[in-house]
Amino acid sequence: MSRELIDVNGIIFKRKRYKEADVLSKVLTKENGIFTLDVRGALRPKSKLGAATLNFSYGIYTVNTSLRGISGLRTFKNVQQFEKIYLDITKQAYASYILDLVDHAFEEYQEISDVYGLVFTALTKINSGFDEEIIKQMIELKMLKYFGVAPKLDSCLVCHKTQGIFDFSLEKGGIVCSDHFNQVPERMHLNPKTVSLIRTLALIDIDRLGKININPTLKNSSKKVIDRMYTRYLDLNLKSKKFLDELKLF
Repeated sequence: MSRELIDVNGIIFKRKRYKEADVLSKVLTKENGIFTLDVRGALRPKSKLGAATLNFSYGIYTVNTSLRGISGLRTFKNVQQFEKIYLDITKQAYASYILDLVDHAFEEYQEISDVYGLVFTALTKINSGFDEEIIKQMIELKMLKYFGVAPKLDSCLVCHKTQGIFDFSLEKGGIVCSDHFNQVPERMHLNPKTVSLIRTLALIDIDRLGKININPTLKNSSKKVIDRMYTRYLDLNLKSKKFLDELKLF
């Protein structure tokens, strides 16, 4: 397949040395999904390409590609960086996990529909001081549909009621209202506030999420439920998730 020069709006993540002075960088793009860039000479002193492809940089990248395998970076413009993420190990851990999660949901060059905008907004909010854990939980819940295992959170599994007191069932893959608790004995017996938070994070648009203060106990409860969803439905065992969990212990 012939190669051509194309411009992509991209977010740089994951970076490793390649050959003597080159770097392989993964890029999440709006137009062509996720793929790997060969950034030649990136490790040489004063390399402009290297500076433009530091992790958590974003902008317009001109790449030489056949839309398969490794593409080459030719030039760039309007590149900026999520600087507070880059300089803060905690924000960096959250952002790396979010990007790693998305990376595992798609094949290279696969069309990613609205995921680019979702991730870009999530990183913008983390960079601006929003609660990283809440942003992470929102992304985890929204990404489940791209893995093909989204639970039913908009309405009761039995009667399709959308308002009221709900519990969640891992086995049934969705919520059940209090009118039908007796019909779902394997439900998790969660605090209704936990289910409400999970539903809110899963169903609202990320652009509508403001800076909110969530009770740490409630936030930890929703985290545990989401972790159980991922273990039950996917069991990805991502190193970035393990690092983030370990980091939060200190």
